[in-house]
Amino acid sequence: MHLLIPAAGMGRRMGSDRNKLLLTLLGKPLLAWTLIAAEASPDINWIGIICQPSDWEDIKDILAQVSLTKPVELINGGETRQESVYNGLQALPDDAERVLIHDGARCLATPDLFNRCGEALLSCDGLIAAISVKDTIKVVERGIIQSTPDRSQLWAAQTPQGFHVPLLKQCHDQGRQLGWEVTDDAALFEKCGFPVRIVEGEETNLKVTTPVDLAIAEFILRQRLQ
Repeated sequence: MHLLIPAAGMGRRMGSDRNKLLLTLLGKPLLAWTLIAAEASPDINWIGIICQPSDWEDIKDILAQVSLTKPVELINGGETRQESVYNGLQALPDDAERVLIHDGARCLATPDLFNRCGEALLSCDGLIAAISVKDTIKVVERGIIQSTPDRSQLWAAQTPQGFHVPLLKQCHDQGRQLGWEVTDDAALFEKCGFPVRIVEGEETNLKVTTPVDLAIAEFILRQRLQ
């Protein structure tokens, strides 16, 4: 199974002037924790890190620290996540048939989650890790509630997201031709009419976006390492 890690963003909501994946969590960069989990997943045999060239030296230092045994390739990132993943797909080895795409900011994903997504991808063409929504959700316009969706039908999308490589490349090509702008690859798959399966995610698989998220991630990781 091939793994792409979009890691080309900045940490503006984190209040940082650098790539937030270079920030540390219990003495290791956020990206390192993602790579450690990927290394421990037997289903993953190749890793592509999509990043800006300005971060390459820092990321090479991280790779040296975690001592991965799996091949890793650094790939030029784009101006958007969508463009970065497109670049990543073009850089996959020619024999890549299935790919997992995992946001580097979700640094607490476990090897088990990677394995379950990888196994599920053997029997479908598209999937996302997701968790059912616990809160009541309101649809709001100009500060006024418009509707209350049925919570039993709502799921919060996570990553990894996994796809059949030729189909995802086709969806990205179509999206570029038609000017679609989406926030994840599942949305491209959906717009092209392909089904996307849900794989049960992990409550602890949060996306580290703000300083509060970083504090929560530290608490979770300390509990996990006890």
